[in-house]
Amino acid sequence: MTPRERILTALQGRFTDTPAVGNAVSVATLELMEITDCFFPEAHTDAEFMAALAATGHEILGYDTIAPVFSVQHEADALGCKVDWGRPDMMPDVTVHPCETADDINLRADILRHPSLVVVLDALRLLREFFPDVALVGKVFGPWTLAYHLFGVERFLMMTLDNPAEVHQILETLLPLPGLFAREQFEAGADVVTLADHATGDLVAPEMYRDFLWPLHKQLAQTIPGPVILHICGDTLDRIPWISRTGLECFHFESKVPAAKARWAAGDRIALMGNINNPRTLLHGTPDDVAKEVHEALKAGVEIIAPECAVPLKTPTENLQAVAEAAREWSPR
Repeated sequence: MTPRERILTALQGRFTDTPAVGNAVSVATLELMEITDCFFPEAHTDAEFMAALAATGHEILGYDTIAPVFSVQHEADALGCKVDWGRPDMMPDVTVHPCETADDINLRADILRHPSLVVVLDALRLLREFFPDVALVGKVFGPWTLAYHLFGVERFLMMTLDNPAEVHQILETLLPLPGLFAREQFEAGADVVTLADHATGDLVAPEMYRDFLWPLHKQLAQTIPGPVILHICGDTLDRIPWISRTGLECFHFESKVPAAKARWAAGDRIALMGNINNPRTLLHGTPDDVAKEVHEALKAGVEIIAPECAVPLKTPTENLQAVAEAAREWSPR
């Protein structure tokens, strides 16, 4: 199989020639920036820099994917947040949250022409031209995450308790953007799109996911014209049964959820991707530590092996390479 075929087959829950390995979020590191001479913040705002840095995920790390979006702030910038695009050793961050109510949200008709969104589409076109046989992974952010950017995490979470009707209105107002942006990314060459929506169990009760977000994720599964990987950080075991019934193709989960428990909760209703630990294993562990976690995930039935979330910027290259190497050497016997 080509890497592209391997990922698309794994997303369907079908057997592949070797285990699929990929990344749904960012594997950009300082070492990879130095190798390519493509550094943050330019790699967030320049399509050629973005594409070149992203390509290391396949060319150097050996993954079946290339994912050119490293930041969570592209849509936030387009929606009117003030964004600090960071520096080589620091990810971007929103510094001003401009909204008080749903009426303040400005989802302009021409939002897809905003430079922060155009750069993603241009990077995907460049990568599609040079890597026709590698799976390209786009990325959009769901309405819950977009609301964090626009309102601030604390203010938005308080609204879920004090004014749930307003929260529903906010989420419904923001819902069209991930669908529109995902469609454009598929047209630009993406094979699959990550839908990141940070309704983590550390902050959001399972009933809140069920009542606020589950219906919207089901809508996105129906409207986005291609396979989608849902990413939610943290301990999500208590909502995987709901996630597995969204109609989305894959769930990308963290190491806070043991792989075997994630497989049990998801059944065969959704493919799984993850869940190699970042701070303990990839950042501070050894290749042997990485291999142990990779083999545990494969034994549990995880279809696509991947780091659990955006990797720390100081993660050693050899540990990221060990993810693919361990998957390729694994045997179920």
